[in-house]
Amino acid sequence: MHRVAPAPESFATGMAGVPEGADIELDFRLEAVMEGVLVTGTAQTVTAGECSRCLDPVSDSLEASFQELFHYPGEDEALRGRAADGVDAKDDEEDYYLEGEVLDLEPVVRDAVVLALPLSPLCRDDCPGLCVECGEKLAEAGPEHDHGERVDPRWAALRKLSDGLGDR
Repeated sequence: MHRVAPAPESFATGMAGVPEGADIELDFRLEAVMEGVLVTGTAQTVTAGECSRCLDPVSDSLEASFQELFHYPGEDEALRGRAADGVDAKDDEEDYYLEGEVLDLEPVVRDAVVLALPLSPLCRDDCPGLCVECGEKLAEAGPEHDHGERVDPRWAALRKLSDGLGDR
C-alpha cells in the first residue's frame, strides 16, 4: 500500500525534525500471521534543522524502514499466560494491538523516523563551524581570520617569569 500523510509536530530531535504538516510517504505491506498483523514498510519525508557547527539551516530527505507486529485484541491474555508459564513476553507498553479492524501506524512511523534523524546535522561534511572568540562563521571569515596572540590570564604569572629570564 502507498499512502501520504502529514507529519504531526512530534517528529523531531534537538537539532533536526520533520516540519509539521510535511508529507510523509508511506509504502507498507500488511501480512496476516498467527499472532496478528505484521506491518513492514518505509517512510520517506524531508527533514529540516540547523547545522550543529555553524547553525545554518539544513534540509535533507530521509527514508526510514519499520517492521512491527500488531497483536489481535485477545492476544494480550495469551501473552500474559505465556509469561506466567516462564516464556518471555514483551512489556505491554512495547506491544501494539489492533483496535477492531484499525491499526494506528503513527507511533511506529514516529519511532522509525525519529531514530533515523541525524543527531548532529551538518550543512556539509567539512563545515569549520564558528570562531570560538567572536562567533563569526569560519567558512566566511577565511584563513586570515585571527584575534592575535591571546594568553590565558591564569598563565600570565608564568609568562612574566619567562619574559624575565630572557634568552640565557
